[in-house]
Amino acid sequence: MDTSYPSLLFAEAPSGDGASGQDADRSYAPDLNLDQIVAAVAGDREERELITKVMFGPLHDADAVRYRQEVFRDLDDPALFDAVKRFAGRIQQVRAHLRQLAKMQDRYHREGWLLDGAAIYCDAVQSLAGQLASAPISSRALAAFREYLASYVASTAFTALVSDTRSRKEALGQIRYCTRIHGGRVEVSRYQEEADYSATVLATFERFKQGAVKDYRIRYRTWPGMNHVAAQILELVARLFPEEFTALDEYCRQHAAFLDEGIRRVDRELQFYLAYLDHTRPLRLAGLQFCYPEVCVSSKEVHAADTFDLALAHKLVAKREPVVTNAFSLAGPERIFVVTGPNQGGKTTFARTFGQLHHLACVGCPVPGSAARLFLFDHLFTHFAREEDLTKMSGKLEDDLVRIGKILREATPRSIVILNEIFASTTLHDARFLGTKLLTKVMRLDALCVYVTFVDELASLGEQVVSMMSTVDPGNPAERTYQVVRKPADGLAYALALAEKYDVTYERLRERLGR
Repeated sequence: MDTSYPSLLFAEAPSGDGASGQDADRSYAPDLNLDQIVAAVAGDREERELITKVMFGPLHDADAVRYRQEVFRDLDDPALFDAVKRFAGRIQQVRAHLRQLAKMQDRYHREGWLLDGAAIYCDAVQSLAGQLASAPISSRALAAFREYLASYVASTAFTALVSDTRSRKEALGQIRYCTRIHGGRVEVSRYQEEADYSATVLATFERFKQGAVKDYRIRYRTWPGMNHVAAQILELVARLFPEEFTALDEYCRQHAAFLDEGIRRVDRELQFYLAYLDHTRPLRLAGLQFCYPEVCVSSKEVHAADTFDLALAHKLVAKREPVVTNAFSLAGPERIFVVTGPNQGGKTTFARTFGQLHHLACVGCPVPGSAARLFLFDHLFTHFAREEDLTKMSGKLEDDLVRIGKILREATPRSIVILNEIFASTTLHDARFLGTKLLTKVMRLDALCVYVTFVDELASLGEQVVSMMSTVDPGNPAERTYQVVRKPADGLAYALALAEKYDVTYERLRERLGR
């Protein structure tokens, strides 16, 4: 076979295991809850390391992103998705068989296990090749794999593997033998039309059956171990049928490395797509939408509709609670969202959503929302509140300034900066002064930015700034809608409404204290 194996992740298949070459920066993952998302997607899958590496490796080329989007679009076809998932499940069984070989002591046990693995492999490859031949495939990756698979199935090596596997299975399946146990002695002989006493016993007790009853039979483990008695019986059977077992020896010498490298690589890379689609399936079933965003390198006009925080949505759907969706857009000179409004109204969730969408888009995944156009960033920086480290001889404000300084030194016009409730430890006057200086630098840099703040004046710094607000129910200001909308900051925190809701107003507290 050609050694230029197809890749489902990259237009030009990289060397090595198919994962991206370098570990990307993951420092922003905890702030955006991306670490939770990636851990949930990877789960306990065999290829979780590859999935994690791919999901933390943003691409920097729009065509590379589209290459993966094309595969996801093809897998939107339920028939193709089911076919690919069945194939992946069978190849997983094959790999499990191959891993067990080194743990098996008996030669014929190992050879039989290899034969069974090869039979599963041949069936999986032939089935997928037939299904891909008639499937409506439009992605470059799956089209290349379909061509590769068709060539492989027609190759001399594979046709010989299929023929030899079938012949060995049929020959071994014809073997019949008898065992006689006398105390500690076991005799093995060829089957000579002896009576099957097990059938006689079953027929005798058939008349006592009284419908469905509890099954008290003990189920013994049959995979993959073999005890010494079974191994000795198998050895004696091999002596009785030397021709069949000699042929099995030769088969294993010829086909010990039957798993094709190209198929192995594609199967590993498929896990990324299957894992992400499995992760989003419960949300889709709950009525939430996912889309394939347009990714832009030059234009910073971004937008998304009906979008949501993926990590939060999973928790809410699991509890059967509603998921509130939001929208955002930047056009023309606009670059910065300044998000204000009452506490606990969804401001931080909005900031996380903005970051999550851009990260997921840059690894080629469908993103939460009905439509989106997103920016292909070079670096993503976040600054979320951290607990103060008492071992350091610095205050919260100094820590904020040090972290912000590092971001501004490393950020470029192609970066995304997400800042959440910074300078909260200082006075309003100082927070306004520092926030103005910070946003002025970001505006000069021309980077995309989300700035969550309690300082309303920052929402009107210039044409590059868009004011967004978390909103409340007009009829009940204590109720948060979790909608973050484009509107001028109004300076209302609705603290009194919350105090009244929880019965902790000044007057009520005085009454309780008896003053």
